[in-house]
Amino acid sequence: MLKDGKILLGKADDLEVCLIPSQMNRHGLIAGASGTGKTVTLKVIAESLSELGVPTFIADVKGDLSGMINEGDMAGISGRLESMGITDYEVRKYPVHFFDVYQNYGHPVRAKMQDMGPMLLSRIMGLTEAQEGVLNIIFRIASDMELDIIDLKDLQAMTAYVGEHAKDYTVRYGNVSKQSVGAIQRHLLQLEEQGGDKFFGMPALNIDDWMSTEGGLGVMNMLECEVLFQHPILYSTFLLWMLNELYNRLPEVGDGDKPKMVFFFDEAHLLFDDAPKQLVDKIEQTVKLIRSKGVGVFFCTQSPADIPNAVLAQLSNRIQHSLRAYTPAEIKDVKMAADSFRPNPDLDVAETITNMKTGTALVSVLDEEGAPTIVQKTKILPPKSSMSVAAEEKVLRYIEGDSIYGKYEKAFDPDSAYEAMDDIRSQEEAEKEAEEQAKKDAKLQEQKERQEAREKAKKEKEQAEWGDRLARKAKNRLENEAMNIGIRSAKKLLKNFFK
Repeated sequence: MLKDGKILLGKADDLEVCLIPSQMNRHGLIAGASGTGKTVTLKVIAESLSELGVPTFIADVKGDLSGMINEGDMAGISGRLESMGITDYEVRKYPVHFFDVYQNYGHPVRAKMQDMGPMLLSRIMGLTEAQEGVLNIIFRIASDMELDIIDLKDLQAMTAYVGEHAKDYTVRYGNVSKQSVGAIQRHLLQLEEQGGDKFFGMPALNIDDWMSTEGGLGVMNMLECEVLFQHPILYSTFLLWMLNELYNRLPEVGDGDKPKMVFFFDEAHLLFDDAPKQLVDKIEQTVKLIRSKGVGVFFCTQSPADIPNAVLAQLSNRIQHSLRAYTPAEIKDVKMAADSFRPNPDLDVAETITNMKTGTALVSVLDEEGAPTIVQKTKILPPKSSMSVAAEEKVLRYIEGDSIYGKYEKAFDPDSAYEAMDDIRSQEEAEKEAEEQAKKDAKLQEQKERQEAREKAKKEKEQAEWGDRLARKAKNRLENEAMNIGIRSAKKLLKNFFK
């Protein structure tokens, strides 16, 4: 509910507790045990942002937010409104775009793998430094070969190709070990098993479609996550890609009178459970930097301890519903949550956290000057839209009738790395066969030349031997002739002597 340009969140007795739109890009936290009213708080904030003309993104993990498309039940909330002294309140519905990575209950969501890039993919898959280096090489080789990496099978094919030619590429690009190639393929297979083959592809989501209004109301972009959140790698992949895409696309705006867009990540612990340090660092960096783009991020989770301290420190607007404290670890979490608020001298925060009723929260937000307000025990307003889950048939009809229906429904698979591999391998095979044939031809030519040389040498030898025989015959003839002449001369001399 809007009150004087502010988001009326609820009341602490007679004090109105409001979120300041200009401070919502300082991000926020909605925490509390299951069943304490976190979803109600999320809906109240998202509805007010819609009325401000601010689009939102909501990860619907439990599947209970589809009621935004229906008006609320005034009879069901009138008692709560009366207890809070609120009279000017009307139920209404809000414009929603439903999305679903698995393409069952919303518009398909796809991204081009090359737009995500090797660095972000490495963070998500938890690759080692050496494996990340090889993934960078794979993307670089694809770029040099003018091959697009659009979907999962493109990267799988490109990784296999680089692995097969590792020796050829190592000198130019750096070491490409078979171990790193194998590790990358295993991570890609795991991503495929979680549904990555559906997320990566064309047509890719145009993030501008989320920055829209309808009838003056900001559109709520709702991602169906009941199945997706069971696959944490793909869940993290999508959410980080989306924030990264927004950061790269949006201009620097600094602080405005209201945010450009606000994200609500329900069950936020899924982003961080067993997450590698590189991934947590990337989330922290993105949350820090995206503020300057006018984008706010709200994490919804059971306990503030679910969020790494480096990220938690960036969440300036705090809404804490009741926590349970039965174990030493839970008691420690309560103390940490209590200590995170600006103290209220009239309120024992640590005691209050454990005994608040559903729909009540401890709230400390940033004021107009950016300073945190003292914590107040706040009774949260009811949503204007329905708290019930919308019927599946109505949701499907709603999807078919909304403004972007048909834009993403039909997938297409352009020629890219995977499709090019058959031609590349055929060309390489032809080149290999030609090279082998050239070697055979060269060998045959060498053998022919050697044979010709042997025949020539033999002929020359025979000619030389024939010349020698002729010379010997001539010499013998001359010698015989000389001998005959000598004999004749001797006979003549003797004949004359005896006369």
